[in-house]
Amino acid sequence: MTAQRIDPAGPLIPRPQRTPAALRVTLARVAPHRLGEMEQQKDAAIALAAETGSLGPIMQFLEAWAVAVEIARLPVAAGRLHSAEYAVQNLDRDAPAWRAAMDEIRSVHASAREPLAHE
Repeated sequence: MTAQRIDPAGPLIPRPQRTPAALRVTLARVAPHRLGEMEQQKDAAIALAAETGSLGPIMQFLEAWAVAVEIARLPVAAGRLHSAEYAVQNLDRDAPAWRAAMDEIRSVHASAREPLAHE
């Protein structure tokens, strides 16, 4: 038997289904420090859905966390996002590098949304 080569740019784990339970399990593996944030947002989405009689808040919650999990399971994307977020937090808003970092954040999120749109 030959050893399987792991692609360092590839995903750490397979893409989960877009359900709260599947996203939570995957998040626990790739970004466990965000579980509390996810649970709070899930509770808020359910409360808002009940209040408004709309599934919109739950769908938005699932979309947002599917994107977050997609980024977290791809080391290259996660690294790009963390670097850009660090720059945004530490640069002056008037600096050209701040705007470039904001563009990078949008780019990482857009790239993560792309494969999810085809599911």
